[in-house]
Amino acid sequence: MPKLVIDEREIEVPEGTKVIEAAEQLGIMIPRFCYHPALGSVGACRVCAVKFLEGPFKGVQMSCMIDAKDDMVVSTTDEEAVEFRKYVIEWLMLHHPHDCPVCDEGGHCLLQDMTVSGGHGVRRYLGLKRTYRDQYLGPLVQHEMNRCIHCYRCTRFYQEFAGYFDLGVMQIANHTYFGRFKDGILESPFTGNLSDICPTGVYTDKPSRFFGRRWDYQRSPSLCINCSLGCHITASARYREVVRQEARYSEAVNGYFICDRGRHGFHYAKSETRPGKALVDGREVTTEEGIRAAREKLAELMSRIESDGVACLGSARSSLENQAMLKQLCQKMGWQDPSYFVDESLAKKVKTAVTRLEPELTVSLRDLEGSDAIIVVGADPINEAPMLALAMRQAQRKGGKIVVLDPRPISLPCDYTHLPVKLDEINLYLGALIKAAVDPEAITDAEKDVARFYREAPMLEIFVDSLQKKASSLAQELRASQRVVIVCGTQVVRETTVVLAGDCVSLLRAAKKQAGLFYLLPQANAFGASLLTNKEFSFLNTLEGMENGSIKGLILVENDPFYSFHHRQRLDLAIEKLDLLIVLDYLESPAVRKAHVFLPTSTLYETGGIYINQEGRAQAATKTYLGGISIAQISGGNHPPRIYGSEIPGGEARAAFQFLDQIGDGGSDEDETASRQNPLRWLSANLPALAKIPPFGELTEAGMLINSSDEGTGQFSLDWKEEKDKGDMTGDLLEVILTDLTFGTEELSSFSPPLRKLERKPCLFMQVNDAAKMGLSSEDRVRIKLDEGDVEVDVRLEENMAPGVVILPRHRLLEWQKVKRLPKFVRFEEIEKVSD
Repeated sequence: MPKLVIDEREIEVPEGTKVIEAAEQLGIMIPRFCYHPALGSVGACRVCAVKFLEGPFKGVQMSCMIDAKDDMVVSTTDEEAVEFRKYVIEWLMLHHPHDCPVCDEGGHCLLQDMTVSGGHGVRRYLGLKRTYRDQYLGPLVQHEMNRCIHCYRCTRFYQEFAGYFDLGVMQIANHTYFGRFKDGILESPFTGNLSDICPTGVYTDKPSRFFGRRWDYQRSPSLCINCSLGCHITASARYREVVRQEARYSEAVNGYFICDRGRHGFHYAKSETRPGKALVDGREVTTEEGIRAAREKLAELMSRIESDGVACLGSARSSLENQAMLKQLCQKMGWQDPSYFVDESLAKKVKTAVTRLEPELTVSLRDLEGSDAIIVVGADPINEAPMLALAMRQAQRKGGKIVVLDPRPISLPCDYTHLPVKLDEINLYLGALIKAAVDPEAITDAEKDVARFYREAPMLEIFVDSLQKKASSLAQELRASQRVVIVCGTQVVRETTVVLAGDCVSLLRAAKKQAGLFYLLPQANAFGASLLTNKEFSFLNTLEGMENGSIKGLILVENDPFYSFHHRQRLDLAIEKLDLLIVLDYLESPAVRKAHVFLPTSTLYETGGIYINQEGRAQAATKTYLGGISIAQISGGNHPPRIYGSEIPGGEARAAFQFLDQIGDGGSDEDETASRQNPLRWLSANLPALAKIPPFGELTEAGMLINSSDEGTGQFSLDWKEEKDKGDMTGDLLEVILTDLTFGTEELSSFSPPLRKLERKPCLFMQVNDAAKMGLSSEDRVRIKLDEGDVEVDVRLEENMAPGVVILPRHRLLEWQKVKRLPKFVRFEEIEKVSD
C-alpha cells in the first residue's frame, strides 16, 4: 500500500487510490467539478490542481488523474497550485449568467462554493457572453444550458453509468452543448439523478422548482418504499408537505443514485385526495370519536359472534411496527392471525424466498455489481425495481455476463442474453443451464442430495433449436464464472421456481463457486410481512369466510385489496356481506369509501418506521415533518388563514400502530414514541429472527441484516420438474401474465402527477408469430375475454418474448381485475380485433 504526504500529513492508502481520494480521507477537500466517486476521473475541469513536490510526478498536476504512490509529497496550498485553480474558476465563470438568486441550485451549488473559496469576485472580461437555447427534457428535469461549465458529469452518468443515449454532448470547443438531438422526454428511468450530479444549475428538479432553498427545508434521512430494494433517500419538506427527494449515499444498497419512481413517488403523502378525517358510516368525526366508534362497534360485533369471526389484513407496504402491532392485536383479542398479502400464491413465494435466504447466500445490491455472471429468473428489473437494472449494468461494465430467463419482452440498459421461455418451462431451462455450468468433478464429494439433484437436472438438449446455440455458449461462459448471482422474481413465476433458484445457488456453492441469491420481493416491507405471516391463514381463507358468513368483521390496515386482488367482482360481493369494515390508511381507495369506520393514518414522512428490504436488511426512516394538511391546500395559493392555535391544521392522522394500540387497549392514550416500543418489544420476544433488533432510534445507517433462514426447509426438491408437464396440458392456449410497468402500476407512485406524465399507454404485449395467426398488427385495438368481462386494449407486438403468452399490465387505467384465478389461460379466439 503506497504511503504519501499531503499537506504535511502522512497517509497510507490502497493501491489505485487517486490523490484526490487520499486527500479526502485526511479531511482535505480538493476542489472538483468533473470528478465524482461513482464516475471516476476524467480530468475535464482542471480545478483539482495540486503541486507535487516530490515523487514520480513534479509540478502542478490534476489530483483526480494521478494514483497515489510511495514517497509522494503533495501540497494543495502551494501558491502556484492555488493561483492555477483561481484562473480555472475565472475561466469557468466567463460565460456564467450569474443568476444565482433565481437558480434552484443556489445554496447547494458546487460552483458557488468553489467560486467563493477560490476568491473570484470580479469579472474582468467585458465581451459578450456565450448563450444557448434550453431544451424541454420532460416533466422531471429543467434544462438551463447557460449555466454549464462543461464538466461532462451529465453525459458520463447518463450514457456510461446508466446506459441510455438520448442525451449527450454535441458540437465542439466553446460551443459544446449537453442535451438531446431535439426536444423531448428523456428515456432513462434515472433522469432525476442529473439534478443531483450536476455541480451547477444546468439540470434542476422541475416539480419542486422555485419552492425553496435547501436551508428552507426540513430535511431528514429516509427510505424509498416504492419497491423492495430499500434505497436510501433524503426527504425535504416545507409548509407541511414533502417537496422533493434526493439520493442519499448507501454503501450497501443504492450507492449514490435512485430511480425516478423512488425520487418522485412521494406525492401520495400530499395528494388532495388523501383522506385526512376520521369517518363513521361516511360521516366526518373527530379522531377520538372514530377510535371510540371502532372500539364500540367491535365490542358489539364480538358480543354476538365467535372470536374467529373477525379477520385482519395488514400490508407489505406498512412499517414493521404497524405489521407487528396488528399481529399483537390479533393475539390479544383472540382473533385469527392476520394476512399481509391478498394473493395466496404470492404469499407462499415470498415466504419461501425469505426462509431460503441463508446468510452466506445473501447478496446486497452493491455486491451484485461485483459479480461476473448474473442469471435473472422471472424478473423484469426495469419495470419491477429499476435500481436493480442499474446495478446489473455496473456488473456488465466490469465484464459480467447477464442472462435473463423470462417470457416477457425484457429491456435492460446493458448487454444481456434473453432466453424468452414460458413460465412452465423456466425451471427446466434454469436447471439445464446450471447443470452445464458445473464441472461434474467439482461435486464428486458433495452430499447425496446435491449429487441426486445434479443427476436429475436436464441436459442442454432440452432447449428448442432456436435457443440451442445460444444456450451452449452461455453454459461455457457460466462454467468459467466464479461469482455467480441468481436473481429470482416472485411476482409471475411458479412457486417451484423460487425453491429451484435457491437450490441452484446451493449446487453452485457445492461446486466451489462463490454463488449468491437475490430474491426480488413485491413491496417495500414484504420481507417483514412474510416473517409475521402464518401459513395456515391467507386472505383467500378470509374471503371464503366472508362469503359463507363465518367472518363478519374485517380490519384493513394500509392495504387496499381492491387495488391488488385480481378478482374484483368476488371481492365486491364479499365486502358487502360484512357487518363491520374498519379501514386504517393514508390513501383514498374504494375500501375507504366502503368502510363503516375509517381512521386516517400517517405516512412514512410523518412517523418514520423500520422496513426490511429484499436482502433482509432492517433499516429505519426518520420522521421528516409533523404532518398536517399542506399550507398550499389550506390557502389555495393565497396567504393561509390568520388563525393561531396549538394544534397542527389537518393533523388528525396518527401512526397505524398507535391506532391499533388504542383500539386494543380500550382507551390507552400513549404518545407515538411510547406506543412504537410495544410492537418492537413484542417482535424481540416472539420472533427469533428479530430478537436482536434494536430500538427504532438505534438502528445504524447501514441497518441490520436479519437471519431469516429456516433449517427445516427442505432442499434439492424435484417438484419443479412437474411444471413442464402442466405446461404441456395447456396446449394451444395463451397464458395471460399480469405484470408491472416502471410507471403506472405501483400503488404509491401512481398518485404522482409528474410520473403520470411518463406513463406509457397500457397495451397488451403479444409475440409477433402469435399475432400473425390472428392477423393482428401493432396498435390494433383488441378485446380480450376474461372471467368477469372483456377488456379493450391496444396491441403491441414484440419479437423478444415467449410464444404462447400475452402480457397485460396491472395498470391503474386497465380493468385487469376481471381475472378469477391465476394462472389464467385464454384461447386464441378469445382475443378479437375491435372494428374501427
